[in-house]
Amino acid sequence: MFKRIPVTIITGFLGAGKTTLLRHLLQNSNQRLAVMVNEFGSVGLDGDLIRSCGFCSDEEVEGRLIELNNGCLCCTVQEDFLPTMEKLLLHSDRIDGIIIETSGLALPKPLLQAIEWPQIRSKVFVNGVVTLVDSQALVKGSPVADLRALQRQRNEDEKLDHLTPIEDLFLDQLSSADLVLLSRADLLDFASIELLKKNISKDIRPGTSVISISMGQIDHSLILGLRTENDFDASHDHDHDHDHDHDHDHDHAQVFSSAIRLELNLTQLKLEKLLQSFSKDFQVLRLKGRVWFSDKNLPLQIQMVGPRLSTWFEAVPNSAWKPDNGAGLELIILSLNEDSEAKMRKMLNESFS
Repeated sequence: MFKRIPVTIITGFLGAGKTTLLRHLLQNSNQRLAVMVNEFGSVGLDGDLIRSCGFCSDEEVEGRLIELNNGCLCCTVQEDFLPTMEKLLLHSDRIDGIIIETSGLALPKPLLQAIEWPQIRSKVFVNGVVTLVDSQALVKGSPVADLRALQRQRNEDEKLDHLTPIEDLFLDQLSSADLVLLSRADLLDFASIELLKKNISKDIRPGTSVISISMGQIDHSLILGLRTENDFDASHDHDHDHDHDHDHDHDHAQVFSSAIRLELNLTQLKLEKLLQSFSKDFQVLRLKGRVWFSDKNLPLQIQMVGPRLSTWFEAVPNSAWKPDNGAGLELIILSLNEDSEAKMRKMLNESFS
């Protein structure tokens, strides 16, 4: 059965903790992930750190880890990014997702635009953009801890075609983000973290959450999503009148997980607007779902990270839940708001009953 592959972009300045986060995801996600690493110079230090974390066998690593040392990836989209993506997608049946770790100089938006190119857009979707921010550096007045190292990166990249000021680069990383992670949060007090979140909130899109982490530790499902066919069933007791929720401590944030199944006659455009509004109002970190329309043969797949919503029609296994009357939806929601499930049920019933 055909599956579109989720592409996750991890961005942030040199030293923000991108590779540490990536190693954690690779080691703990239980997913078959392919990785594209963009760094500078002929010595691939980040690539070595990823290769040594044991995320796949030695025989697979050459097909699952690609290092691009030819300069800033956003400046070499045509010659580096697209051919690399096409190469990875030749083995799409063996991977569950692709992660791109950009250099500290990369602008995320050209990569997002490239994923929409005809050669690859029918095979992948943007799972999300995760921006890492060095909270310890930012509280001291700069998003970059080592400005000289960043300047060396610029000097080493002969193909760099944008000399964007650091402040503008930082704003681009924040405005493109679907999730912002404040790294090294364990080195700051609560008041400092809350002040950083307040300041960052001015530069991110409505619905983008800011979470503090340390040592790259975060629940992988908040970033990579819920990809297996059993995820829906695991979130239910197989009686859709008795959905449940649970909460757990997650570093400095409490995350609430809930699952919803409803039989309703829905319309796609109205539903998408409702979901985006819901994300902004109730701090939705992730949302995954399927929607059955009475006039469509295939269900609509929904993937959402913060304010970013991706939808497409795709077949599901015969064992998947289907509404008895042919129209309805099922959703899994990860949110920072414990009222999200009740509010979503109310909004859905009021909008479509």
